[in-house]
Amino acid sequence: MAEAAIAGFLPGFSAKLRRVAPGTDVALAMAVVVLLSILILPLPTLVLDLGLALSITASVLVLMVALFLERPLDFTSFPTLLLLTTLLRLSLNVATTRLILSHGNEGPTAAGHMVAAFGGFLMGGDVVIGLILFAILLVVNFMVITKGSGRIAEVAARFSLDAMP
Repeated sequence: MAEAAIAGFLPGFSAKLRRVAPGTDVALAMAVVVLLSILILPLPTLVLDLGLALSITASVLVLMVALFLERPLDFTSFPTLLLLTTLLRLSLNVATTRLILSHGNEGPTAAGHMVAAFGGFLMGGDVVIGLILFAILLVVNFMVITKGSGRIAEVAARFSLDAMP
């Protein structure tokens, strides 16, 4: 039931949105400018908490839409959406790091309540558990980045070989 509703909604959504709001390209460009300004301007903790909640909500929404699609071609805007959500997360990551480094001495909620709640949930009140989880996440991130860069190098080599006479 939900699959049919989502599949029927997505293909014509772009055309309907352009009829209702003809300046969506401008709105998209403005959203990118706002995301880039987050990298430069310091954010208040309330705005950072709202941004983190928006990021988590968008992630769950994109995951649910991708899971319930019948055909992959129904979600042609997925690469663009993935790029924009990645830019949002990167901007929020920089803003969070800035708040932690500049106001970390003001207490656990200096970088926002979302960061404090997630840190308390992840660590469970024990620094050793937090350090072990940090090491595990560091190794997993390193492995993912290494594998991804290796695949990018393979694709670049294939394109170079295909371009040779």
